[in-house]
Amino acid sequence: MAKIAGVQHDIKIGDVDGNLMRMEQWYKEARSNKAEIVVFPECAVTGYCFDSLEEARKYAEAIPGNTTNRMQGFCAEFGGYIAAGMLENAPCGGVYNALVLIGQEGIVGSYRKIHLPYLGVDRFSTFGDAEFDVNEVGDIKVGLNICYDSSFPESARVLSLLGAELIILSTNWPPSALCVAEYVVRTRALENRVYYIAVNRVGVENGNEFIGTSSICAPNGDVIALAGK
Repeated sequence: MAKIAGVQHDIKIGDVDGNLMRMEQWYKEARSNKAEIVVFPECAVTGYCFDSLEEARKYAEAIPGNTTNRMQGFCAEFGGYIAAGMLENAPCGGVYNALVLIGQEGIVGSYRKIHLPYLGVDRFSTFGDAEFDVNEVGDIKVGLNICYDSSFPESARVLSLLGAELIILSTNWPPSALCVAEYVVRTRALENRVYYIAVNRVGVENGNEFIGTSSICAPNGDVIALAGK
């Protein structure tokens, strides 16, 4: 078994360097408490509530690239693995809403969000084009989802059928998603018999509020750890 941690925090839109600096400190703290996998919210690196594709595109990067190299540096210095949301360059000047899983050896896996609500940067994002996949972190098989994916049971089901033992969901839940945060995450863990960590952000960004309520759930649906709003 591995110890995992979720970092529920505020994010400053467009402040990639500042966000990464703060993430490094929280990563270090989580590692000091022996967390082997440390999970950050959706778009933790960039922020989420961009007003246009042109604005969002300024902060999208290649994977691997400068941002993933910096996160790899966290892992090289402190050990462990990090999962964090960012924006990835897509063809024809588009952006993907992406989640990366990184260790000191580099990128273990990455995922591009498939289900895109009409909210924040997802209004302008390119739909993910890769099949679901499972990544190995030590002896643990890990699947990746982002936010609205959790509202579709097939997303977690495919990962569980591929052998996932832990599903990581990085998210930016607004108040309208409170039911998902409180009940759907537990249901996905229970119906698939997997550990499930859902990590949301807090704060207000461009007038949009985020509700926290991050959780770690056991395969029987029990909540192992719960953060407040």
